[in-house]
Amino acid sequence: MDTLYYTVGSGNSFKPALVLRQTGRSCAMRGIDVLAGQTRQPEFLAINPRGQVPYLVTAGGVGLGESNAIAWYLAEGTPLMPADPLSRAQALQWMIFEQTSLEPNISPARFFIHILPAQRAEHAADIERWQAAGHRALQVLDTYLATRQYITDQGYSVADIAVYGYTHLAAEGGFELARYPAVQRWMERVRASANYADVATLLPAV
Repeated sequence: MDTLYYTVGSGNSFKPALVLRQTGRSCAMRGIDVLAGQTRQPEFLAINPRGQVPYLVTAGGVGLGESNAIAWYLAEGTPLMPADPLSRAQALQWMIFEQTSLEPNISPARFFIHILPAQRAEHAADIERWQAAGHRALQVLDTYLATRQYITDQGYSVADIAVYGYTHLAAEGGFELARYPAVQRWMERVRASANYADVATLLPAV
């Protein structure tokens, strides 16, 4: 059986976990406490030398990192994987956008506002910069979704899960999602998808 190493509350860990739930794939779940330093311990570094989660170890013993790559692998051969070349390219386009424009800004702002607020003041300038860049990315996403239901022409797919991963947590990073009505409608559609579950359900405490 595959094993997915995750951390509680992580938008990146949420992505492969939701793919697993919505495809019905079996996978062992192993929680790793990042704040307690477990990703830097020898036991975990022996599994993933980069010391990052999420991390998937396949039943055959092959390790796979990066949340979107793991989600893509788990979605292969299921209805969540776009079938035609254009839709697959659209999926990759927006999964790359998520990792270069959304996650790098939403995730750290959320971390110091919601997860580690004791350090918020010392990161105030960074938070302002992350929020400004994150809002620009959210506007790009909102414009794109204004005329469509899902990320790809095929319909709901792994790309929606990937982009949703941190977008739906953006309010915890101080982002005003009310500014993005198309994004809000799209998030409602994702939440209404079959077998959807939230972060707390999919990533139980260690």
